Amino acid sequence: MKTALLPGRNGGSFTFAIRLLAVIGILVCALPVAIVTIMSFSASEFTGFPPQSFSFRWYQDVWALFTAADASSAQSVSEATLTSITVAVLVMIISTVVCVPLAYVLARSERRVREGMETLFTLPLVFPLVMLGIAFLLMAESLKLELGIWRIVIPHVALVLPFVLRNCLGAMSGIHVEVEEAAVSLGASPARAFWDVVIPMMKPGILAGLIFALIISFNEFTVTFFMYTIDISTLPIWMYSRTVSSLDPATLAISVVIILFDLVLILLVDRLIAGRANLF
Repeated sequence: MKTALLPGRNGGSFTFAIRLLAVIGILVCALPVAIVTIMSFSASEFTGFPPQSFSFRWYQDVWALFTAADASSAQSVSEATLTSITVAVLVMIISTVVCVPLAYVLARSERRVREGMETLFTLPLVFPLVMLGIAFLLMAESLKLELGIWRIVIPHVALVLPFVLRNCLGAMSGIHVEVEEAAVSLGASPARAFWDVVIPMMKPGILAGLIFALIISFNEFTVTFFMYTIDISTLPIWMYSRTVSSLDPATLAISVVIILFDLVLILLVDRLIAGRANLF
């Protein structure tokens, strides 16, 4: 007699428990986003939930912040956003250049070597971000060099490498060595086989890694908080500076825009991981 392990249509306590846990998980993930979204449409000068009236005034203020000079901080929101985009693009390029050949080498290496390298690149995920921020700050200060925007780029690269590498390794897991051998047997050099055969087949994993790198770098705050300077700061740091003394409702509107942007990127990642190499 076989016993079904998954919830069936007839219900029961097990089915109820699974559905209850699913609802709790959804609420934990969705409630903060829902509250921020609702509060961004509040018409009140002061933050309070639930809002008594609704309007688009804070989105209009966001537009004004991007189009007018901000005298209340050392760096305007447009400059901070441009810095965040620049950092994210640099992080995407560097992480891809590092992880694509690394994933190829690891996929073709022995299992113990591959597992050891994967563990090494996973270390930034298990360390507290505060400790990583302090470590990078100490290293930057000890170099006695003017690193400029690289003060932020280098720590971000360390944070996103595990995600990009995992996606590239996942793409490489489906590419057997026989495919390269067939290309070489037809006259291609090993380098040409890698560039014309392996790279196109890795495209979904590479694009997914790029999107993850963009999301993580653009939204990173903890490590950036230790590394930013008066002249170089990112959008999350600018938003934090607006909420130190009191919560600026305009930052809630910016948060909603960022959430929508991240949601679109996550949907693209979902399509890529499902096996579609093209975004559209």
